[in-house]
Amino acid sequence: MSAPDASRDVGTTGDDRTLAYYDANAADYDAWSNPGDHLRSERGSLTRFLAAMPAGGRALDLGCGAGHWAAAMIAAGFSVRALDASAGLVAQARARGVPAELGRFEDLAETAAYDGAWISFSLLHAPLADWPDVLARVARALRPGGALFLGVKEGEGEIRDRLGRRYSYIREPALRALLTGAGFARIEIETGRETGRDGSETGILLTHARLGEAR
Repeated sequence: MSAPDASRDVGTTGDDRTLAYYDANAADYDAWSNPGDHLRSERGSLTRFLAAMPAGGRALDLGCGAGHWAAAMIAAGFSVRALDASAGLVAQARARGVPAELGRFEDLAETAAYDGAWISFSLLHAPLADWPDVLARVARALRPGGALFLGVKEGEGEIRDRLGRRYSYIREPALRALLTGAGFARIEIETGRETGRDGSETGILLTHARLGEAR
């Protein structure tokens, strides 16, 4: 498993247009991202993710957005560290009662600190070239056997959507290879389709995995 590269600038923090969209539209995005029917797949994923951690365990929500999922984790009795690179979304999460922090992917530098990591459609804003480093940081931050949920868009290439946000797409074999390389095992990937905030429908990959005992 590769070690994280502390010198690299990764995540949405490397793309001003993506962050500018979220900062300018934080309240609107908050309302849209309230877990409703359009996010039903993720609701099921959250239930499974919470069941994979010990009761009252500590979770990491990396790219927490407006804090809906973190709030649900807290309500279920878990301790949560919630990070997002958008100041506007951090403010929305804090208004919801989530003690969210303004932070970038590269700010994650802890070791064996969490029972689970929830990364719901945030890593996809980073260039694919940066994904190995981010996943290595997540693996280092998890305790042995820690749970991972990762939601991404299925496809190929890196594009901007109709709202100007940068997205990286990936196919299932490549995703499995990245996760295995970062030290994850018991990888299960569910495919589906969802409609994004820009109105476009895309394929999605909902992944559950466990960090291997030996690192």
